[in-house]
Amino acid sequence: MNISQNIKEYRPTVLVVVPALLKVVSKRISKTLAAKSPAKYKENFENLSLGAALSKLPYIVRKIIGRKVKQSLGGKIRLFIVGAAKLDTSLIADFSSLGIRTLQGYGLTECSPLLAGNSDFYFDPDSTGIAIPGVQLKIDNPDSEGVGEILAKGDNVMLGYYNDIESTNKVFKDGWFCTGDLGRMGKDGGLYIKGRIKNVIVTSNGKNIYTEELEIRLSKYPEIGEVLVVAAKENGETCVKAKIFPNWDFLKEKLGFKPSQEEAYSSVEHAVKEVNSKIPGYKRIKIVEVLKKALEKTTTQKIKRFGSNIT
Repeated sequence: MNISQNIKEYRPTVLVVVPALLKVVSKRISKTLAAKSPAKYKENFENLSLGAALSKLPYIVRKIIGRKVKQSLGGKIRLFIVGAAKLDTSLIADFSSLGIRTLQGYGLTECSPLLAGNSDFYFDPDSTGIAIPGVQLKIDNPDSEGVGEILAKGDNVMLGYYNDIESTNKVFKDGWFCTGDLGRMGKDGGLYIKGRIKNVIVTSNGKNIYTEELEIRLSKYPEIGEVLVVAAKENGETCVKAKIFPNWDFLKEKLGFKPSQEEAYSSVEHAVKEVNSKIPGYKRIKIVEVLKKALEKTTTQKIKRFGSNIT
């Protein structure tokens, strides 16, 4: 990939990116700062989010670091616009601490492609923003927490799939486009995404578990390189399974030697136990599979939820 070289060459002021790229950049910055920081700050960059670690530095040092990071990104960068996958909102704080604003949006190809977004007039790091002009959004059949399928209407919404009446009829309901995503609307019109309907795990007692939420929690741990959360069976009951590809580079650096599969499993299991300690019992991960090779991804670097990844 020549992204780093291209950024330095073209010196952009705004970049439209996917969350995976922001995550990589944030981790690289943390790693670089950990290596160059005095001992009393080194541990912060290894164990805390980038934003949290930076907040513990003197103001003038933070300003110098922010200037150097911007320089490494071409020198003019002021804004990231991010979409295409669920975002770990701590990344917004990470880049804000460096003087780079991050705005999250939401949309689909069928909607040309934007439906909602944060902007200079509305900003909530936990939300994907409010409906853009000309778009109407509503939540279909919301549950007790206000979560239901996101429906959209507007001139930017497609007329239908080309020569595929059956598929077209499946995604329209009384003139509204059915996105296949679950979310809720705030009182101020902000849209909060919970996950894809097809990815939700429903327990035997009717509780909904949003796999994307657990994946984001797990991915915060440096021991974990990639993770995919899926439904599984244990003693005849539906439960949560995490398929995890360890961050071998981090583990090797941390331990001082290349870990065995068993040692990697132990590190990953520790991270899973920490996540489980912070969530309700019905959401807890019961089965952990440590993978020997990376998960398959799409061209936008999203982990595939089909094929060999779920076998």
